[in-house]
Amino acid sequence: FAVAAFILIVIPGPSVLFSVARALEFGRGGGLASVAGNTVASFVLGVVVALGVGAVVARSELIFNIVKYLGVIYVIYLGVQSIRHRKDRPHGEEELKDQPRWKIFSQGFVVGATNPKSIVFFIAVLPQFINLKVGSPVTQMVVLAAIFTVIAFVSDGAWVFLAAGARKWFANSPGRLDTLRGVGGVMMIALGITLLFATRT
Repeated sequence: FAVAAFILIVIPGPSVLFSVARALEFGRGGGLASVAGNTVASFVLGVVVALGVGAVVARSELIFNIVKYLGVIYVIYLGVQSIRHRKDRPHGEEELKDQPRWKIFSQGFVVGATNPKSIVFFIAVLPQFINLKVGSPVTQMVVLAAIFTVIAFVSDGAWVFLAAGARKWFANSPGRLDTLRGVGGVMMIALGITLLFATRT
């Protein structure tokens, strides 16, 4: 399972796009806070699936679409805000004084929790690795979700360090850094549009 999860996680997808965009806007600390929120939400979704609630989302077109559209609206909102306020914040680590890490974490959590593709992924993959002879299926699925979460945090965190490194180089020019923040906002909007086409299949 760990090998399969690693292969799926390291391929750049919505989580990587989100992590890089946040690192470009808030730097390494803010990027890691976003990754932490996103991955904790993924673990919560794994627990939800293990308890059987996730099956309801997978089977109900209405509930799936409600979750999907809430996530899309929120991600696009964050992207638009990043573009609108790209010049409002001071440059450097002082930005985090205006954006507390708990707030960035909570934004990452909301994005992760409203990603219906994660629920569908857990429903499709976790049961394939369950062995009914070795213990509770619920416990096994929760452990697998935890393994997935740890791998995702390390992988997405690595992308944050790369993006933050590039951001520091851009910091030598306030104009370029403002442009970089705008690019991060555009990436968030692109992510929202991508999630718009998510299906239950």
